[in-house]
This record gives sequence, C-alpha cells and structure tokens, in this order.
Amino acid sequence: MAGKRLSVVVTRRLPETVETRMKELFDVRLSEDDAPMSRDALVAAMQSADVLVPTVTDKIDAGLLGQAGDRLKLIANYGSGIDHIDVHTARQRGILVSNTPGVVTDDTADMTLALILAVTRRIPEGLALMQSGDWEGWSPTAMLGGRISGRRLGILGMGRIGQAVARRARAFGMSVHYHNRRRLRPEIEDTLEATWWESLDQMVSRMDIISINCPHTPATFHLMNARRLKLMKPDAVIVNTSRGEVIDENALTRMLRAGEIAGAGLDVFERGAEINPRLRELPNVVLLPHMGSATVEGRLEMGEKVLINIKTFDDGHRPPDLVVPGNM
Repeated sequence: MAGKRLSVVVTRRLPETVETRMKELFDVRLSEDDAPMSRDALVAAMQSADVLVPTVTDKIDAGLLGQAGDRLKLIANYGSGIDHIDVHTARQRGILVSNTPGVVTDDTADMTLALILAVTRRIPEGLALMQSGDWEGWSPTAMLGGRISGRRLGILGMGRIGQAVARRARAFGMSVHYHNRRRLRPEIEDTLEATWWESLDQMVSRMDIISINCPHTPATFHLMNARRLKLMKPDAVIVNTSRGEVIDENALTRMLRAGEIAGAGLDVFERGAEINPRLRELPNVVLLPHMGSATVEGRLEMGEKVLINIKTFDDGHRPPDLVVPGNM
C-alpha cells in the first residue's frame, strides 16, 4: 500500500471528528446522508475500495462478497457485532474483517438496567400520564410497580456485557444467575456473586427477570422460542439489548398480550426497524430504537478503533481487532 493513500468507503455518517480524521489519513469517500446504502451501492463500493467501513445496517452476505472483485482487502466494521457480515466467506476470498469490541460494554449494560427499571416501575406509563395532562395527584394505589431488589436476574450470555450487567444488578440488590456456553472461572463467579445454570430451561423457569446479552449466531437464533418463553413465570419480565433474532418476537407478542409474561423491555427487534405493530399497543412493553450503544463517548471510541484497525492494516500489520471465524 506504500506510495499511495488507502481507498476507504464509509457506508453511514459517523461523528464529525471521526470523519475528519478519516479524511486526513486516507482517500475516503464518506456518506453524503445517513440512509443505509442500497445493495447495488454496496457492490460498487466494494469494487472500488481497498477498505469498506460498514455498520450493522449493511448486510454483507456471501452473494454480495461474490461481487466484490479483487480490490477489497479489509472490512473494518463500525461496531462490535458482526452477525451482519459473512466472515467465513470474506476470509475465503482473502478479505480481513475487524470490529470494535469492548467499546459499548458499559453503555449497553446501563441501558439494560434502565429497561429493567422502566418495565418494573412502569416509567413510560407514568411519563405518558403526565404528558397527557390526565394526572390528578398522588394515590396510595396508583401506578404501582415492583422493586427489583431481591429479584432473581437470569443473564443469557455472560461475556463482557453480561458481566457488566451482573455488576450493576448486584449493586441494586438483585440475585444474579446466568447461562453461558462456557462456565466462568470460579474467581469471576465469586466476584460477581453469580450462579451458573447448565440448563437454560431450568434457569428461565425460575427467574423473575431474563436479560438477553448473547450475540446472534445460528445457534442462538430463536433461542428464546415459544416453548422456552412459556417456561417463564407469569410475573416475569424479559429484556433484550443484544440482538432481536434471539427471541421469537411473534411468540413473545402473543404471550405478552395474553398476560402469560408480565412485561418486556426491547432495544432490538427480530426484523430490524420492522417492529411487530401489536407490540406498540401494549402498556407492559417498553420499546427503544436500538439505543444501547448510543452515547457520544461510545461512538467516538468506536470510530477510534476503526481508524486504528485501518491504519495498522495500511502499515502492513494485522489489525488489532481482527475477527477470527473460529473464535466467533
């Protein structure tokens, strides 16, 4: 790559300081608006650039990669999740993939606790009452929710974010339980005061709150399916700040409408922005527009990681956040 600037295409608008640094370092084509690129535009970008910087809204599948041509050498994802990229096919074609791990851990964990509180304490209902002007004053029996101290929290996926959720939950006086494909080391379990469940079914049936914090993979698609959702206690709550595909959204909607699950807090959805309209009608559901990682600090740190990955690659070295298919 020596002798000329690396050609980089960015698919979405990024923070201004990140875009400015991109222009200083590389021959970059930035997005003129914040709309997702069409499939044809993605193909053209991949054929004309050395590096593509996509986001979670860009589906980089095998068909798209098959049209990439020979120039593209690095996909430097802006975000930690890479389930929208066919990493195996990319590597087969000699294209490296990097991401931005660890940046959104605390932000997402904060949002998980915010959703737990919002659902159990009925915060959106209270907000709607105040905004409508219908509040007539305090009453001993009005807007009663439930305290979270003493409740059993079951965390599905105990990676960085799951562990950050556990630390916050303990501070709120919750009893922490988890299911993970690998059990944590004893010293980590002791620090988090967390109980491991080998059986997800058994954990789900005994928890007051379920938090989804695992990535979307073929193994986790609809991990919380209709059968498993029915194991939840009728007064239990489920929160998802990970990936919408982990929950069978239609089954969840039916059970919430039937009162078989007490409530849900969802920041992600199975079909992206196409949310089941029946979910919007339910007072016991809190819906957020994928805000888990939406902090100024987090977005800037993500951009910094992308820049470091590209610059390291440009210097002839392995990107520090290289995604290795076997370790996903």
